[in-house]
Amino acid sequence: MKAIFDPVQTQHDPQNFLVMGTKRSSPEQPERVTRLRAGAEAAGCTFEAPGDAGLGPIAAIHTPEYVAFLQTIHTRWQDLPGAAPEVIPNIHARARNDSYPTSPVGQAGYHQGDTACPIGAQTWSSAYASAQTAISGADAVADGARAVYSLSRPPGHHAYADMASGFCFLNNSAIAAERLRSKGLRPAILDVDVHHGNGTQDIFYARNDVLTVSIHADPTGFYPFFWGHASERGVGAGLGYNLNLALPMGSGDAAFLEALGAAQTRIADFGADVLVVALGLDAHESDPFKAMAVTADGFEQIGAALARPGLPVLFVQEGGYLSDDLGPNLTRVLGGYQGATSR
Repeated sequence: MKAIFDPVQTQHDPQNFLVMGTKRSSPEQPERVTRLRAGAEAAGCTFEAPGDAGLGPIAAIHTPEYVAFLQTIHTRWQDLPGAAPEVIPNIHARARNDSYPTSPVGQAGYHQGDTACPIGAQTWSSAYASAQTAISGADAVADGARAVYSLSRPPGHHAYADMASGFCFLNNSAIAAERLRSKGLRPAILDVDVHHGNGTQDIFYARNDVLTVSIHADPTGFYPFFWGHASERGVGAGLGYNLNLALPMGSGDAAFLEALGAAQTRIADFGADVLVVALGLDAHESDPFKAMAVTADGFEQIGAALARPGLPVLFVQEGGYLSDDLGPNLTRVLGGYQGATSR
C-alpha cells in the first residue's frame, strides 16, 4: 500500500494540555509519528513525500480569515509583552457571529475552541504539511490507487472551518474528501476515532454531496461533549447526510463492529464511490484516553470489514496516542484491510 508522509509534521511539539484544571504534557507528541510509521511499514506500506498543492485545497474548506490567523498568529503573539511561547486563549467568543477583534488575544479566543490546541512556532508548517499529506493521498486514490495511507499529524477531525480544537488545526479528512469531490467522485467520510469528529460534521452539516458518519464514545460524558449525538442529522440540504453512532464508554469489539456494519449500510445507501476513513486508533483498550476496549484483533477485523464493499479507500490518520500498542494497532488495521482485499 502506498503511504504518504512529510517529516516537517514532527516540528509541531505542543507543550501544554489542561486536564481538569491541571497542566500536563500534550499527548499529541511528535513521537506518535515514529510509532505510526513503523506500524505502517510493518504492514507493507511504502512511504513517499507529498506534493505541494498550495493553499487552494485548504481554502476550499477553511475560511481565508482562519488561514491568515494560523499563518501569522504566533509571530504576532510573540510581539505582545510577556507572551508565553505558545498561543493559548484565555477568552472565547460567545458565538461564531460575534464581532471579530484585531487583538491577537481576541483572535486566539475566536479561532481556538479549547486549550488543547496551543500554537507554537512550527504549528502552521506542520499542519500545512499534514494537510498536503492528505491531499496527495486523495490525488493518488483519484488517479486509481485502491488504498492509500496518509500519515497526517497533527490530526484534523476536530478542526472547524474557522476554528482549531482538540489537537487539530486543519481538517485533513475534510480537505481530502473535498479534493476527491472536486475530481468528480462521491466521497463518504467514516470517522472511527474514539472522539466524535465534530469539526468534520460541522463543515459538511448543511451539504448533501459528502456523507459524514462517526463511530465514537458517548459524548454525554466524553470529549467533545456538545456534539456527536444521534439527533444530529444535518440541516437544510444536509438533513439526513450525517450519522452519529455513539457507543457506551468501555465498548469493545462486538459493539464497534456492529456499529461499523450500520455505518457501511448508510455509506452504500449514499452511493459513495470512494471512502475517506478518518483513522483514529484511540478506541484501543490500552490507549491513554481509556474510553473504549477495542482489541488488536478487533482492529484487524475493522480493517477487513472496510475492504469488503470494494470502494477505494483513503486512510487519513487521526488520533491514537502513545502506548506500546499504537504502531501494532495500525499494522493490524492496514494488514486486515490488505488481507481481505487479497482474498
